[in-house]
Amino acid sequence: MEPDLGAQVLSERALNRALLARQGLLEPLAGDPVEVLERIGPLQAQNWAAPPVGLWARTGRKAELTPALEGRRLLYGTLLRGTLHLVSAAQYPSYAAVVEASGARAQPQFEPLRQALLEFAAEPRTQPELVDFVEGWVTGHGGKIDAAELARQRQYRWRPLLRWHALVRAPEGRRSEHRALAAPVAPAQWPDSDTALRDVVRLHLQAFGPAAADDVAQWIGFKTPPVRAALEGLDLERFEDERGRRLFDLADAPRPHPETPAPPRLLPWFDNVVLAYAPANRGRILPDAYRDRVYVRANLQWLPLLLLDGMVAGTWGPKTGLKLFIKANKADAAALQRLLAECPA
Repeated sequence: MEPDLGAQVLSERALNRALLARQGLLEPLAGDPVEVLERIGPLQAQNWAAPPVGLWARTGRKAELTPALEGRRLLYGTLLRGTLHLVSAAQYPSYAAVVEASGARAQPQFEPLRQALLEFAAEPRTQPELVDFVEGWVTGHGGKIDAAELARQRQYRWRPLLRWHALVRAPEGRRSEHRALAAPVAPAQWPDSDTALRDVVRLHLQAFGPAAADDVAQWIGFKTPPVRAALEGLDLERFEDERGRRLFDLADAPRPHPETPAPPRLLPWFDNVVLAYAPANRGRILPDAYRDRVYVRANLQWLPLLLLDGMVAGTWGPKTGLKLFIKANKADAAALQRLLAECPA
């Protein structure tokens, strides 16, 4: 892409402060968990301890998620990049439609079965109940699914099929039961793919901008060219980073002064401040020298992070405590110890 000769160049530090401001990591965010989540984006939640810590880090308050889950104002299920996320019910249809458009379930032979599954999951169902239902459906509809795919699904106990973004986790019962429930808005009522992509692009910029097309595409698991086309088609501010990449942003989004003070923070496992950007573009918050110290390749785990002056400067754990990569001054060290004691993990 040709550089925009008239675009303002934003330093890494300016991008850092913009990200921190939107994520409530400069000043705590007000609002209940649903309102906060709608501002900061869906939280990755393979580790169920992560969302409460993520919300606490951004609000300074412990979040009680059960009422919003039981009231279905928050939904918990497989979404972006095929991973578990906590998302507001209001934003869920757009995210789900984008996942659908990404080709995450491009197997038309399953459509009749999927429709039957949604009807069956109108009330919470355990994994064994879902598998029994699917096997019963297959027995009664011989030949609808080709033999190779049938063998693959059975090898994995139908998990590839059942990790579907139209099924969410039910709040009832023990979390280990993984009870599934049809999402409150069925696929037929999701927005069309173009509308959904524009919605999600705006939501990404609201939470993580300024950002480039490949950043948005990485976060939502989409191809970059249609994301770039969506960005170019919206009425957005244009900037460049210090490498000459074109960045986009909402006109009224906060972009604080680069020297705005940033207090120490503790962030949870798989936090979006890193994952919201393409791997090569995470320097606004993750120094290159620390990449392999916060990501465990053996089990694909992103460790809980600690921030000093707005940048990743170590990791932490509820049992292991703080692990600093640099020496903190006395005030920051004391603040980190206080945060560790207060953390809801």
